[in-house]
Amino acid sequence: MFGYGINKKAIYAVLIIIVLLELFSMSRIEWLNILITLPAVIVAITFHEFAHANAADKLGDTTPRNQGRLTLNPLSHLDPFGFILLMFAHIGFGKPVQINPNNFTSNRSKGFCSAMVALAGPLMNFFIAIVSCVAIVLLDKLAPITFMNTFIGEILLLFLNMLVTINIGLGVFNLIPLPPLDGEKIFRHVLPYNVQEWLDNNYQTLYTIFLILWIFGFLGIIVSPVINVVSSGLFFVVTKLVGIFI
Repeated sequence: MFGYGINKKAIYAVLIIIVLLELFSMSRIEWLNILITLPAVIVAITFHEFAHANAADKLGDTTPRNQGRLTLNPLSHLDPFGFILLMFAHIGFGKPVQINPNNFTSNRSKGFCSAMVALAGPLMNFFIAIVSCVAIVLLDKLAPITFMNTFIGEILLLFLNMLVTINIGLGVFNLIPLPPLDGEKIFRHVLPYNVQEWLDNNYQTLYTIFLILWIFGFLGIIVSPVINVVSSGLFFVVTKLVGIFI
């Protein structure tokens, strides 16, 4: 994800220092929250990147398969920087899946296929969020109170809630139409050719704008309310639908 002369080692070093300082200042409750967040982040990133790879493979591009990305092994998909950001800020990214549009065998345009590959990641995150939300509502309605009041019941509920939050966060964040996020790859293919050409010519500028907005927290300010609205709406809809049958 990082390029254009940006020193990743320096960024990682600064990030590690910040994270270590944060960890040392945490309470036991905050440590427990991190331990619950960890598997949720791994699930969100792994399935997101696998969805990209699988979509490309289905459309005829075997590049992800050849690079070992058509797997649910988290080690094949995690990016250290994006992983830590997702842990602490609930917005982040995995290791980008590389594709070659020239390999697509679909009779649709290369641009359309590329957009579908890009869309597959956020859609997977929203799917996981929906499944997790259904599980939470079912537990609330069907699980015995004695179980939900146990340590295991509380941890399970916290984990499912974290899955909802992180997957919605990752899905929404990646739909922002700025490079190098999925949103730019999705929306550029519905734009006129001259606009696409302008985007290509100004890619580095737009990339820099994205980094500035991200580093100074402006993207978080924009995305956080959207995540809250989507989460609230999802729980409302799922609760109503489940209530019809139970």
